[in-house]
Amino acid sequence: MAPRDAILDLRARVNQAIIGQERVVERLVITLLANGNVLIEGLPGLAKTRAIKSLAHNLEAEFSRIQFTPDLLPSDVTGGEIYRSDGQGGGTFEFRQGPVFGNLILADEINRAPAKVQSALLEAMEERQVTVAGKRYKLPELFMVLATENPIEQEGTYSLPEAQIDRFLMHVRIDYPSDIDEVKVLRLVREENAGASSSAAPLKIAQQAILDARREIDRVTSAEAIETYIVGLIAATRRPAEFGDRLKQWIAIGASPRGSLALDRTSRVYAWLQGRDYVVPEDVQAVAHDCLRHRVSLSYEATADGVKPDDVIDEVIRQVAVAA
Repeated sequence: MAPRDAILDLRARVNQAIIGQERVVERLVITLLANGNVLIEGLPGLAKTRAIKSLAHNLEAEFSRIQFTPDLLPSDVTGGEIYRSDGQGGGTFEFRQGPVFGNLILADEINRAPAKVQSALLEAMEERQVTVAGKRYKLPELFMVLATENPIEQEGTYSLPEAQIDRFLMHVRIDYPSDIDEVKVLRLVREENAGASSSAAPLKIAQQAILDARREIDRVTSAEAIETYIVGLIAATRRPAEFGDRLKQWIAIGASPRGSLALDRTSRVYAWLQGRDYVVPEDVQAVAHDCLRHRVSLSYEATADGVKPDDVIDEVIRQVAVAA
């Protein structure tokens, strides 16, 4: 099976288990192919965890779940050294791997742990390695952190530091399903509880399909006009006064260079999923909100007026012209 066919099959399988959240599933697949990490924000019960588990279930990958709590320690994430006695008065220290040594890592309710635990993921997310007791341990080639966050329950939570938020390639928001889709959810869960599905589970998608897809995506081209357009979108968040009074009033701090890199990587993945080997402006616009909503800090005036990050990004897209 060709890499693109395998990826489309993976996406279709996850969509069968997560009804009405096609956009969220697509963003998970894009992040996986772009070799990044994703932060999923949504109210309880909207299938955030289910979506991630379904992705892992259909992929030939080791899945690890870390339930973040206020009493969690960094070693609970990374692992640590333990002393093994040889029974003769001596012994050696041996490194025992933590749950971060997997392929797909679910960091559930990541904002419930204090900063020192959240920071334990920083090196893993950015460098794809873990340092314990002065020794470095490489993480698997296929590695992605999928973190969930509850946007409304703030008691007993810790805000993610900007340095960590910026390391998420995408910030995806999940919303309520439509009424029609919710009826389908009822039927799906009822069938699962009754064990109605007696057919054998399909073979899992091999990791090699992901790695082969990444190599094909590396060959997707972005014309100079597309690169200029991407940089223009980021520049509008940094110098909003040059792009209209609204942006000047709304934006306090613009996106970092990671914003440009995220737009470039994810737009090429999006183009590849559409069957093209080149990027068009619509590809950049399709991923702009998920790549930038966590990288743009709003001013006090914008927050007071009820302006959302997506409103700001909409205005950025309207103000920045596509290079000819």
